[in-house]
Amino acid sequence: MAEPMPAHAGHAGVLVLNQIAPAGLARLPPERYRVAPDIADPVAIVLRSADLHGREIPASVQAVARAGVGVDNIPVARLSARGVPVFNAPGANANAVKELVLAGLLMAARRLPQAMAFVQGLDAADPDLDRAVEEGKKAFAGVELQGRTLGVIGLGRVGCLVADAAIRLGMDVLGFDPEITVDAAWSLPSQVRRAASVAEVLKGSHFVTLHVPLLPATEGLVGGANIGLLRPGAVLLNFSRDGVVENGAVLQALDAGRLGGYVCDFPAPGLLGRPQVLALPHLGASTAEAEENCAVMVVQQLRDYLEHGQVVNAVNFPAVQMARESPWRVGIANANVPNMLGQISTTMARAGLNIHNMVNKSRGEMAYTLVDVDSPVEPGVLQSLQAIEGVLAVRWLPAP
Repeated sequence: MAEPMPAHAGHAGVLVLNQIAPAGLARLPPERYRVAPDIADPVAIVLRSADLHGREIPASVQAVARAGVGVDNIPVARLSARGVPVFNAPGANANAVKELVLAGLLMAARRLPQAMAFVQGLDAADPDLDRAVEEGKKAFAGVELQGRTLGVIGLGRVGCLVADAAIRLGMDVLGFDPEITVDAAWSLPSQVRRAASVAEVLKGSHFVTLHVPLLPATEGLVGGANIGLLRPGAVLLNFSRDGVVENGAVLQALDAGRLGGYVCDFPAPGLLGRPQVLALPHLGASTAEAEENCAVMVVQQLRDYLEHGQVVNAVNFPAVQMARESPWRVGIANANVPNMLGQISTTMARAGLNIHNMVNKSRGEMAYTLVDVDSPVEPGVLQSLQAIEGVLAVRWLPAP
């Protein structure tokens, strides 16, 4: 069992494993944090795509921050067992992804990649170039988006932005999300027709775009069991995660002429070289603006946790925010089991500590508690809290 860790002592080390936008790292003041790619005992790790699964994560690490949305490269379960939150930046790259989806829609509808490849293959010295262009362009006649139906599966921040943009282009939009949040519901355009299932979206759309996280419930969300529901010639777009779509089923549908095209952000061996496939090199968040937004957002969340114990946008912790009403604060991560709050309160009472304010929230098997007390907490009390069965991590958080 790890010893309770102070929130800060001198310059806290933050290990940076990828190129992170300077505007984000600037949120870690140098008088308080040492930020570098080679810190031995960091209190936190900030990264983008670096793979932590095969890497030993020092016991000193109190938080991990991903300057993006997906956390497939982070051993979330292993960190949860240590009481370490994993932060991400949902929505920070939403506009960048939305614009790329629109580009994919337009390229597929007007067959632009194929047309561009045709032009690249023309001989500039051919005296009959104009005639070759006129004859060749017949093969690339496309369709207009106006009046077509776009199916949007997943109505989070990106899905809502895509739906709104499609409506402005004159498309009809059919949306489905069984777990739509209140915020997303408020931002969803009223013109979006709500579908009751994935199958209804597949059957009723000319274009289908996916915007869901990769979870056990969404793996193979579109595949052999349902891809045949798409109307002949429909175009499928995947800017979520590779595993959300079964590539084998896509190839079979293309070969059978059932699927008109597949646009994705995840190149795979079987997809490459297919004329009906437009595979991009994971460009969804690859804009200067999105990278800066993600970095600023996640670093601010990280700092708020390190200094005040507050949790916003952690994929494995409940959201917990509590205004400081005392200079002395303790943060406790624990298993979500009965009588935990009672044991925490009893331990503090025996030490003569008066609890000024307390917030406790749970999320699945994880719970998190912030406690403001009226006097400093001695190291022995922190150790007693850490010794409670089910407590994963205890952090002493005096006011900066």
